[in-house]
Amino acid sequence: MSNSNVIRIAPNNPVFDLPVIVGIEEDIFSDMGLDVSFAATYDDREKDSIDKPSLSRLKENLFEVGSADSYNVCEWASIDRLERGESGGQIAALRAAIAAQAILTFDDALQTPRDLTDVPVAVQLSTGSHFTTIQMLESAVGRTHINILAANLPQMRYAGLKSGNYRAVTVMEPFISLGLKDGAHIIAASFYRGGEVVGPDLSLEQHSAYYEAENKAVDLINADFYKYAHHVTSGTKGALAPDELLRAFVHYKHVDYYDTTLFNRTYEWMKERGITEGESGHDTLVVIYVRGAT
Repeated sequence: MSNSNVIRIAPNNPVFDLPVIVGIEEDIFSDMGLDVSFAATYDDREKDSIDKPSLSRLKENLFEVGSADSYNVCEWASIDRLERGESGGQIAALRAAIAAQAILTFDDALQTPRDLTDVPVAVQLSTGSHFTTIQMLESAVGRTHINILAANLPQMRYAGLKSGNYRAVTVMEPFISLGLKDGAHIIAASFYRGGEVVGPDLSLEQHSAYYEAENKAVDLINADFYKYAHHVTSGTKGALAPDELLRAFVHYKHVDYYDTTLFNRTYEWMKERGITEGESGHDTLVVIYVRGAT
C-alpha cells in the first residue's frame, strides 16, 4: 500500500453507502488493514442547499479540497464531476448499490409517464434523480415536454410532495417505500448504478483491499438485509420502520469494472443532451488497471 492505510469517504445517501457503512460496522475494512471512515455525517449533508453548484455540495467539495479520498455518485454525475473538477480523480469501479429512482405522486390525474407532459417533476439537478427522470420520460413525452423542477435533497423533495408543493417528485429509497406507505403511487421507475470516484493518491493495493472488503459487506447485506435496513430508513426520522423498507427498489452486488462499452454508451448519451462537451474518454476518466474489482 501507499504511505497510509487511511481512507476517508465523503457521504452520499445511506442507501448508496450501505456497503461502506456495513464494512465499517462489521470491521471488514479494518480486517483488511484499512482505516476507513466517513469524512462528514449525514446530518452535514442536509446543509446542502438547492442553489449550490454540484462541485460545492458536501461530498464533491470534500473530495475537491482533499478532505475525502473517495465517494460514490450516479454514473452520469461521476463523469460530470471529474470533467469539471480539479482533483485529478478517476472512476475506479461501478458501485455496489443498484437502486431505483421512482417518480411519485399523490395526484390521481397522473398515472402514466405520458401524463407528465409539461408537468414539473422535482429533482436535484445533476444527480441520479435528474438523469433518470430524463431517461424515464423521453420516450413517453419527448425531450421538449420534460419539465425538470430544481429541488433539494430527497427527504426535502418528498416533504414537498406530501405538503402539496410538488405534484410529482423523483426519489429513491427509503422515500419510495415511505411514499407507498403514505398512499402515493409510482408513475415510473428506473434502476441505475453509480461510479466509485477515487483520488489520485490511492494505490492499486488500496483499491484492491477496499473493494474486496466492500464485496464482503455486500455478501452480509444480501444474507440478512433487514439487519442493516435501519441505516437506510434513518433519513425518514422514524416515519418508516426498517421492516417496512421494500426489497424491490434496491439491491446490492459486488462492484464491477467500468468497461469501455458501457462508458462509451453513457458518454454518447450525455453528449447528445449537452451534459458534456465530450472532450474526455474512458482512458482518461476510468482507472484502467482495476480489472473486475472483485
